Amino acid sequence: MNLLVKNAVLVDPLGGREGKADILIRGAVIEKLGSGLEAQGLEILDAGGLHVFPGFIDLHTHFREPGFEAKETLQSGALAALKGGYVASVSMPNTNPPCDQQSVVETILRKAKEVPYHVFPAGTISKGRLGKELSEMADLKKAGAVGVSDDGDWVADSLLMRRAMEYASMLGLLVMSHCEDRRLSAEGVMNEGLSSTRLGLRGIPAVSEDVAVARDLELARYTGARLHLCHLSTARSVELLRRAKAEGIQVTAEVTPHNLSLTDEEIEGYNTNFKMYPPLRTDEDAAALRKALREGVVDCVATDHAPHTQEEKMRQFDEAPFGTIGLETSLGVVLTELYHKEKWKLSEIVRVMSVRPAEILGISDRFGRIAEGLAANLALVDVDRGWTVAPEELRSRSRNSCFMKKMLKGRVSATICSGKIWKF
Repeated sequence: MNLLVKNAVLVDPLGGREGKADILIRGAVIEKLGSGLEAQGLEILDAGGLHVFPGFIDLHTHFREPGFEAKETLQSGALAALKGGYVASVSMPNTNPPCDQQSVVETILRKAKEVPYHVFPAGTISKGRLGKELSEMADLKKAGAVGVSDDGDWVADSLLMRRAMEYASMLGLLVMSHCEDRRLSAEGVMNEGLSSTRLGLRGIPAVSEDVAVARDLELARYTGARLHLCHLSTARSVELLRRAKAEGIQVTAEVTPHNLSLTDEEIEGYNTNFKMYPPLRTDEDAAALRKALREGVVDCVATDHAPHTQEEKMRQFDEAPFGTIGLETSLGVVLTELYHKEKWKLSEIVRVMSVRPAEILGISDRFGRIAEGLAANLALVDVDRGWTVAPEELRSRSRNSCFMKKMLKGRVSATICSGKIWKF
């Protein structure tokens, strides 16, 4: 691809750039940044004042391949991600078979080469995600895994989790923890509180997350491992995280767009698209998450993109699977809630969607910034464009979005990734 992007507004906090510029791209690399650039024989894209961000990085994507291709594939998931301005994802390991051995990591990476997208696999902490025996982390690392997680389940055995952190630390792997004590969440299907009582649905208490976060933070302190807390949802978890960071524990954390912006009151109509883990919590929890994200206590936004078939989500609320898709709506939600309503700077949006995820993965030499000599991984964004989430416009194979029919403000117009451009 040889492309000249004219009349763009760059937002690149790492490079200290925020203003009008042209971008000259040859092959897949940014050759030149500047004003009034000209070149012969290039495709010209007039950005018309669109903002250009470093392409987004999702630390928490369920592509469902191998094993659950009816829900999503690497191909369909990549197209959904590109429409949302994403250029890279960490693929979660709760596949079938689970990503607990070298051959599965290699299969995912081989298939990922067929899609125009960057995939970084996470392997499992335990064999089969059963929480009984450690996976062969050295083999996972050798095959290309960037971290380990039993996502979907918490490693309840504290000794096993200690050993996992010790081995992961030696190998340079990130430990990504799904913090949910199942002995406390039991058979819950939504946040425990007034709404669950009124609806007659079994509740998931906030303490089921808080207890798991506290345990994992103490193990991270003891082992010195790099711990990443997945999809935090409670105000108390935020305070535990704040204290841990102040004490020097190597911990980072993510929050989802839906936990930032929605509450358990959305479930009044028993719509199963609002059934996810962690569940939607209270106004107070969402406000605490937004505050912590802006302060840098919570590091980044991650989608927890979790596709399910329409047949699965049509079951009764108690029986439907947990999960909502999010790759295509993430930016719209973040811009609507944080930029337009709470008046964040665009550089702050880039920090939580591009810069910090790249730093956490250790790939900020290639992602999270716009610079000459780097691969062109870019999102062209109309920050003021209003749109309504509609099923027929989604690229994902699934339609289980908790933002369906909602009005959002801010949308990706084009994404440049792997030497190609996608216009939307």
